[in-house]
Amino acid sequence: MNEVWLGYCAAGLIGIGLYGLIVNPQPLHKILAFNIIGTGVFLVCAVVARRGAMPGMGGDPVPQALLITAIVVAFAASALAVALLVRLFEVEGRTTLDEDDDAPRTDRHGRGA
Repeated sequence: MNEVWLGYCAAGLIGIGLYGLIVNPQPLHKILAFNIIGTGVFLVCAVVARRGAMPGMGGDPVPQALLITAIVVAFAASALAVALLVRLFEVEGRTTLDEDDDAPRTDRHGRGA
């Protein structure tokens, strides 16, 4: 019964992440939504890895090792995405990816370019 609730929580996390990914236009919000989706997927994988275990046992260690590796890779990818977003802000002075020709151009210190 516990696995069922964890599955519902994972589906909820994936749904919230998809909603945030679709609705929010800001790149930082999209990065956070993508991390929420990843958390839901990790929870699904952890529940699947635990289902075949006997009571009192921890489950199969191979899927658990793969999950730990996936979490580290997701953290590194998130750090890279945030670093690229910070660099975009330093160079362009904005964090949006769309070109708005009507807006005045400024550098990273707020001065007109």
